[in-house]
Amino acid sequence: MAGADTLSEDEVRSLRAQVEALERDNQKLRKINRALIERVESGGGHRADPYAAFEHSVVLAEQVRERTEALNSALSQLKRSNRALTQANEQAEMSQQRLFDAIESISDAFVLFDSGRRILLFNSRFRAFWNGTGVSIEPGTTIQDLTRLAREQGLVVEESGGDSPVMKLASGRWIQISERGTRDGGLVVLYTDITELKAFEEARRERALAQKSRLLQGLVDQLSQGVALVTADGELEVWNRRFIELGGVDPGPAPATGHADRLLAPVGPIDTVQARETKLPDGRVLEIRTHPMPTGGYVNTYTDITERHRYAETLRESEQWIRLITDHVPALIGYVGEDLRYQFTNKVYDEWYGWPRGGLNGRLINEVQGEAQFQKIKPYMDRALAGESVTFEIDEKNLHGELRCMLKSYVPNLDSNGHAVGIFVMIRDITERRRTAHALEQAYQHLEQRVRERTAELTALNDQLRQEIQERAAIEARLREAKKEAEQANLSKTKFLAAVSHDLLQPLNAARLFTGALQEQSVAEPVSRLVASVSNSLADVESLLSTLVDISKLDAGVIRPDINAFCVRALLENIANEYRQVASNQGLELHFVSSGAVIESDSQLLARILRNFLSNALRYTEHGRILFGCRRRRHSLVIEVWDTGIGIPEEKLTEIFLEFRRIAPPSGAPHDKGLGLGLAIVDKISRILGHQVAVTSVEGRGSVFSVEVPLGKLRLMPQADTQAAAVTESWLLGARLWVVDNDRAICEGMATLLRGWGCEVVTALSLADLERQQNVARGAVDLLIVDYHLDDDENGVDLVAAIRAQRRDRLPVLMVTANYSHELKQQIRDLGYLLMHKPVKPMKLKTTLNHLLNGNVKR
Repeated sequence: MAGADTLSEDEVRSLRAQVEALERDNQKLRKINRALIERVESGGGHRADPYAAFEHSVVLAEQVRERTEALNSALSQLKRSNRALTQANEQAEMSQQRLFDAIESISDAFVLFDSGRRILLFNSRFRAFWNGTGVSIEPGTTIQDLTRLAREQGLVVEESGGDSPVMKLASGRWIQISERGTRDGGLVVLYTDITELKAFEEARRERALAQKSRLLQGLVDQLSQGVALVTADGELEVWNRRFIELGGVDPGPAPATGHADRLLAPVGPIDTVQARETKLPDGRVLEIRTHPMPTGGYVNTYTDITERHRYAETLRESEQWIRLITDHVPALIGYVGEDLRYQFTNKVYDEWYGWPRGGLNGRLINEVQGEAQFQKIKPYMDRALAGESVTFEIDEKNLHGELRCMLKSYVPNLDSNGHAVGIFVMIRDITERRRTAHALEQAYQHLEQRVRERTAELTALNDQLRQEIQERAAIEARLREAKKEAEQANLSKTKFLAAVSHDLLQPLNAARLFTGALQEQSVAEPVSRLVASVSNSLADVESLLSTLVDISKLDAGVIRPDINAFCVRALLENIANEYRQVASNQGLELHFVSSGAVIESDSQLLARILRNFLSNALRYTEHGRILFGCRRRRHSLVIEVWDTGIGIPEEKLTEIFLEFRRIAPPSGAPHDKGLGLGLAIVDKISRILGHQVAVTSVEGRGSVFSVEVPLGKLRLMPQADTQAAAVTESWLLGARLWVVDNDRAICEGMATLLRGWGCEVVTALSLADLERQQNVARGAVDLLIVDYHLDDDENGVDLVAAIRAQRRDRLPVLMVTANYSHELKQQIRDLGYLLMHKPVKPMKLKTTLNHLLNGNVKR
């Protein structure tokens, strides 16, 4: 490597020129100096200025000294440059030798070309290619000369192009050529010997070809069609077993000739695919197709179309019947494929367009209709091919040049995937009908003229008409407003249902509380019966109202299930005890089979389904018995209700689950006050829960209703204290209760009922009303009974929170509401309160109060 003082050859030459110039200047100065000295010493007339001459000589001497120093410095620099240049030349020669060694060590033949594509370097392996050819390759030989010499000497036998060209040498070796450009525009070429790789690839290709041949023969043998491949020389090369079976040829190394020769002959010219049908001596029909091969020869395929041929004959017979029928229909009937070619036309269609019988089949519709007419109907055909049935009117000229109005109907023919594969076309001439309509329009216009004439006579009535118009406008505005309100009401249906439930059930709840209080009293027998009748009537009203509200809520989608795992035994036993007395009163036997299974469901919604099943069984069973029980399956529990009633006709088994659909009760049965919504509610609840409901019935013998519920796994809960859980009425005696409800009648009814049970009751319409009567912070109280919906947008949850904020104890709370929403139920559960829905049943209220007071009343 050259050091930091290395100078280029140009710089060296420049320094040498400077040194020579300095030497010439130095010689001149020395001559001048000697001349001046001689002149001073020898000049007699110039003695007047000897000092000036001396001073001038001194200056000249100084300049000579400076030039001499500069010359010495330049000479030193020139010597250093010569040393650096010599060192660089030595390193360049060493690098060049190393490059030669590296090129020679390459396993491939190597050639380096300059920008003029002349050889600069090559290794011995490249020279070895030319051994024995008498050609001497030297630097300076062009790439064109190499190509020419290789062809002249026959060095290259075969050559293929591509990104990496490959050529075969006369010696049998295969060479792959790789080229790469250099920075100065030169070219590096590598010749890699790939003979062994080529041989390996050839062997692998032959093995793969043999394997493919075996696979191809196996595949051909598995085809349901016969296959025979005939070479360009007319020799049979490949065939399969199906060809032998269809040709009736004995199997062997090669199929026998004779009958097979006729099958092997091409269908027609083998430059295109040809097909024909041929009938075998045994009556079978074959379809033979000839497929030309790119390399000559052809492939025949043989398909047994005997059944298809028979089916086609049947279709042709059917088509004759269809043509016979459609030819007598006074309308143009046709069928157009998705390629817009006619496939069928009736006689009237052919005659309208002036074509011979069947001449339209296979022709494009634009050829028949004309391009101008086709452009008019094309948008309708596109819609029909998109799957839409289209009917439209269009004017069209007949053969006589008369302009006729045609009513055209396009009906798509859809395949199993819903894709249109053609269009049924029906065209009727409605010119006369249009003329009649035009005459009617003219008459109408004439009538309008008469009306205008009469209008002039009725000018006096204009004010009255304007008045009516204004009134109608006002009515229309009110109707629009009503429509807007209806839409708004529909959007807020959930709130409306909650409000309806609350407002309708409020007076019913009060009435039930008053009747419950009356039933607790000891009254005379006529009064007792009257109170019982009132209670039963209220129960009927409650049932009807609850049914209507439930069906509305189910339709609105506001009821969401609360799915939990629970043991079904308690639920089934409660329902069985509830309906056992009802069945006994009707003279029926109710048999109950309990189960200890754990299921996943909403207990309240499931109970509603089972109660509707039992109510229906009691309603439609005149005598006999009812069975209420369960069947276990692998992953579910089927709860069933069997009855021996009148049964259900088979055609009504699905109808009974529709709204307001009922089956007539047995003759002599008491009048049923139901609305026919029970099973409709069952159907909707089962869909919400995801439970399968089923019904089987034999008319005159009875029915079976069932619901299938998935089994669950019960979470472990802490054991309750059985003694603390015991419910006795003694807890109500002297119990101090605060009742808050915004309905004064309910407050009075609740107070009457609770005081009849021995409770001390304080009723209030709001928190402010309660604070006026009691010291909320320190007043003595054992239980709060609070209505959820209060006045002034207040609710019971906030009221209880306000009371508890002022007290140190955690009072038990019973929240009463007509709101059945899942969100409220979850909120009450999270707060630790008990929830009871209106209308409140007295006995259920008593049981709930005993339960709440059991562990909270301090005696």
